[in-house]
Amino acid sequence: MRARLFLLLALVLLAFPALAQSTNDNIIFDAPGLLGKKGRPGLPDVKASPQAWPRLDPGAALCRSSADLTRLAANRAHTEGGGPADCQIIRVATAVQVVQREGPGRTQVRLTDQPSVAGWTDVWLPEKAPGVR
Repeated sequence: MRARLFLLLALVLLAFPALAQSTNDNIIFDAPGLLGKKGRPGLPDVKASPQAWPRLDPGAALCRSSADLTRLAANRAHTEGGGPADCQIIRVATAVQVVQREGPGRTQVRLTDQPSVAGWTDVWLPEKAPGVR
């Protein structure tokens, strides 16, 4: 009987430190080092690359001079004052620098990647990119 009592007392004394640790506030139950993190289902998020601003989008006209821009506008409106206009249509988004403005529909720009190329466009280019406050 003494052997059983001694064994029971030994078990209680051995279990007491484990019981004392279970009340500790520093215990982490999710075992972060042992369990892998689960990813979200579906495709991963892809961050959009920042777009150049200001820019001329495809379809914008870039004319060599302000007079060419005026002739292009007359040709498009089928009014007098038209004639040959030295203009090109932009095919890919092109970064530009604003040189000067003559109202909302007449802006002189210089191509960022080709600084020697400058021209006039009828595209309104606000100071800040759309969606930027």
